[in-house]
Amino acid sequence: MESTKSIIIFIGIMTSLVAVGLTGMRQSTAPIAEKNEDVFNKRAILSSVKNYLEKPLGEYSDNEVLSIFEKDVKQYALDMNGNVLSEKPGIADQIDMAKEAKKPEDQRILPLYVYDSPEGTFYILSVRGRGLWDAIWGTVALKEDLLTVAGASFDHAGETPGLGAEIKDNPVFAAQFSDKKIFDYNGEYKAVVVRKGGARNPVYEVDGISGATVTADGVTEMLQRGMKYYEPYLSPLRGEVKVEVKG
Repeated sequence: MESTKSIIIFIGIMTSLVAVGLTGMRQSTAPIAEKNEDVFNKRAILSSVKNYLEKPLGEYSDNEVLSIFEKDVKQYALDMNGNVLSEKPGIADQIDMAKEAKKPEDQRILPLYVYDSPEGTFYILSVRGRGLWDAIWGTVALKEDLLTVAGASFDHAGETPGLGAEIKDNPVFAAQFSDKKIFDYNGEYKAVVVRKGGARNPVYEVDGISGATVTADGVTEMLQRGMKYYEPYLSPLRGEVKVEVKG
């Protein structure tokens, strides 16, 4: 009996020591983990304008990525009516799109990143949707005309490797979005369509992913809905820019 009691006490002490140790380790490494996550997210955002950076995105150090955001990227939070809620630096990257997606649409907050580069100003929009198995999301950069896609990047929570996961893993898929128009030749808002069997109109459509129809349809829906959210803010900026799309 005494032996059993000693074992229980020993196990309790060791469990407490391990718990305290793990808590301390977690607290001590938390700042590093937070910085790594911050850099990862900022790299994903810059992926949509990687063609307009001075060098390949992968050659930028973590500190260089943070420096770009500090010097060249303005961040805004928008309500669904297109109003800027705050111009406080950092506000956009504090918005959790997963949490926003759970709110009623009229109550959501949208992050907007405006990247000023020697080649022009780019407006980077965040979108989120649903793939075959779980959430998908991405960023889409628009050129100064606010009609033309400068670039895009995508990610997912659990799409099938070799199929739906290609939206992230295959750079050719994201590369297709560059220079697409988000309005068709009739001036109708289209975002960009991911077309099963291949793009029919290369001006505002891209090729789908073989065997991943549901994920591709999810990307189309995500873009059409998610980019439309930004229209109340973008339309006044677009002003008298004429839609000149042939197709």
